[in-house]
Amino acid sequence: MPKRSPLTVTVLAALLTAACGQEPPPEPAPAPEAPAPSEAATPPHPIPSDLNAGIDLSDIAKAEGGHTVAEVYASQNDLEGESVLIRGKVVKVNAGIMGKNWLHVRDGSGEEGTNDLTVTTVDIVPAVGDTVLVSGAVGLNREFGMGYTYPVIIEDAEVTVESSGSGG
Repeated sequence: MPKRSPLTVTVLAALLTAACGQEPPPEPAPAPEAPAPSEAATPPHPIPSDLNAGIDLSDIAKAEGGHTVAEVYASQNDLEGESVLIRGKVVKVNAGIMGKNWLHVRDGSGEEGTNDLTVTTVDIVPAVGDTVLVSGAVGLNREFGMGYTYPVIIEDAEVTVESSGSGG
């Protein structure tokens, strides 16, 4: 059914009342005003800056034939859709969300904003502090709703735990 303005509804109600001899229905409440569009798009869901508090990232060796987290960010356009290999430590885990496990992996490379890779997997759920080897495809600008936007993400990765705990 097409949307009608309050004026159209009022005119139609008056015509029906005159034709049928009935009381007119109450006037509809005015539609709420739409919020003013924001000048910027919805910002991505923030990644807490203290994720690696207490986790030593100093001894992580780059995977042979692989990339560092910072290299993935630096070459993201060339790597989109390509499978990459990364070694890092798990700094955050969210298991079983949208049928996947969500990990944040860091290796000590990069600056704030380019030092944390979000990884999705259906494999094992490593613990915070585990050193992992991640192999998966690079995705860019993925938006999952509710402000969860990832400029760079490794999707459907195979994750292998190389060592457990916060030690290397």
